Formats: sequence, structure tokens, C-alpha cells
Amino acid sequence: MSQKIDFQKSPDGLLPAIIQDYATGKVLMLGYMNAEALEKTQAENKVTFFSRSKQRLWTKGETSSNFLNVKEIRIDCDGDTILIKAAPDGPTCHTGADTCFNEDNDGQALFLNYLQKKIIRDRKENPSESSYTTSLFNRGVNKIAQKVGEEAVEVVIEAKDSNDDLFKGEVADLLFHLLVLLEHKNIDLDEVISVLRTRHR
Repeated sequence: MSQKIDFQKSPDGLLPAIIQDYATGKVLMLGYMNAEALEKTQAENKVTFFSRSKQRLWTKGETSSNFLNVKEIRIDCDGDTILIKAAPDGPTCHTGADTCFNEDNDGQALFLNYLQKKIIRDRKENPSESSYTTSLFNRGVNKIAQKVGEEAVEVVIEAKDSNDDLFKGEVADLLFHLLVLLEHKNIDLDEVISVLRTRHR
């Protein structure tokens, strides 16, 4: 968190915390946090609120096991609202709905952005000898492009068969290596999507 949060802006020391699915971008719920709740959330990487009805700390999922696993915490420009990007273990709402706004939490394409910008880019900027992704970067553009080609061929082969699980696995491999190639060339996936949007306006 680059922005400093100011709990004193609220008379009761509680600030709103917006919970957003890191993969879909959907808003899952709104809760309230005090300083202790935020500290617990950061320490355990599971979203903890201050329950106004129970007047105590409350970790989302403590009874249902539908935890909200923290991926990123951001503070707004005024320092009085918290945004938490999380991975939900199950339905967020106590009613069983995906979100507390009764929306389906689908459309996980945003995870591709997360994969490129947070995971693949980290392997590029912080190399690890045990990382397959780092090994691709170390071998250069020719090897990465070759892997993209190989995975594309595997997709074509599996498309001709009837095993959907194998086909999805090969498509996932192709997308991953394509993202590595984009990152190697310092091109964001968003730039490619912009090209598609221009073509299909």
C-alpha cells in the first residue's frame, strides 16, 4: 500500500472495505475495517472485517469456510477507503450467491492480465533458478516463440479429438506461453485487446 490510510477520518475508526474478485473484477461485497482488522487481514492474507452487529473482528469464512484470500490491498486517494482484491473460496454472500449484489461472478478473462503483470513479470524481474518461466526468458525470444508454435500445434491436434479436458489444457499452455512472449517483448495484453476492440467496434 503506497497510500497511507487514516482511520481517524471516521468517528468510530471504521472505514469501508470494498472486496473485488482479482480474476473477474466483480465487486463481491462491502464491509468495514478498523486498524486491527486491516492488520489481521495483512498478517493472515484472509479478509477480516470489524462486525458492527457483533462488535468484534470477523474473518469472512470463519463459519462457512468461504474465505476471501487476499491478493492485493489498495487505498484510495483520500486515505479513507480500502480496496481488497481477493480470490474467493466459494460464494461470498451468506445467501449462497456469488456476490452480495446477487451477481454471477463469472468472466475470468481478467486473470490473464494478473498472470502477465503479477506472476510472469515477477519471474522476469526477479529471476529464480527453479522457475520454468525464468528459464524461458533466459533462453530468449527464439525459444519462447518456438514454444508458442509447439503449443499451437498441440491445440490443433487436440481439437481434432473429443477429449475436452486435454484440449483445454493445451489451450491453457498456449495462452501461457503467448503471455510470456508478450512480456518478453514488453507488450501488455491490454495493447493486443485494444487492437481487437478497434477491429470490432
